[in-house]
Amino acid sequence: MAENESTPEYDCRDYFKEAVCIDAMRIYDSCSDKDCLEDIRVLFPAARQPLVDSATNVRIRDVSVITVYIDLQPIPFNKGFYSVDMTFFFDVSLDLFGGPTSCPVPVNGVSIFNKKVILYGSEGNVKMYSSDRCIDDVDPQDCKVLPKATVQVAEPVALSAKLCDHPVCGCEPYCRIPECICQRYGDNFECCQCKNTVYATIGLFIIVQIVRNVQMLIPAYDFCIPEKECVTSSDNPCELFRRIEFPTNEFFPPRATDLGDGGRCCK
Repeated sequence: MAENESTPEYDCRDYFKEAVCIDAMRIYDSCSDKDCLEDIRVLFPAARQPLVDSATNVRIRDVSVITVYIDLQPIPFNKGFYSVDMTFFFDVSLDLFGGPTSCPVPVNGVSIFNKKVILYGSEGNVKMYSSDRCIDDVDPQDCKVLPKATVQVAEPVALSAKLCDHPVCGCEPYCRIPECICQRYGDNFECCQCKNTVYATIGLFIIVQIVRNVQMLIPAYDFCIPEKECVTSSDNPCELFRRIEFPTNEFFPPRATDLGDGGRCCK
């Protein structure tokens, strides 16, 4: 018979010094989602729309998130639950083609996507005041202790784009873009009177959380004292270059037998 190995018992008091109360954001509810945003409209600044109208084909290059607007509202007759309305603004990089032998013309536009989820955020009927608030800036609504919604977004995946010939484009309600984003592109966006429209397909990964400020008791081990000394950077570029290791792998790519799976990709 195998010998029974006994695990030594440790007194937790030997590891942490004291129990301290901290003020932290606790996650009450969360969800993750994987969305394929198929054929969402790409809007362009007015100065760039003529390039789109004269194009015969389009190719997507990259997609990035500009910002996400979040609106948190309690759900009536369902205490503790909140609806999280999210508006995603994407910067879409495209290549426009005017003919079979023409060079691609890079252009950037904006796509908008709306999403709503319902999460549990618990209840709180107190108001919070702090000493860092100016008396002239106090708003009674801001003092109510409501949960906070957060959205984490991974880098979007640029899947495809297509060019459609629409002689008459109606003004769509979602084409209203905030002024701060218009300033980023240097012009207002064209929603109507366009000859061609572009639609993109984007892969999106998100995590939505509802957090609330609470007081929690945790074990404290010690203060966070840095153990590494600060290294003064040098202005000499050659000295910085000498610290970089020689990139051996770049000159000698790994063989199939050096791979972890022995070079066998298919089973």
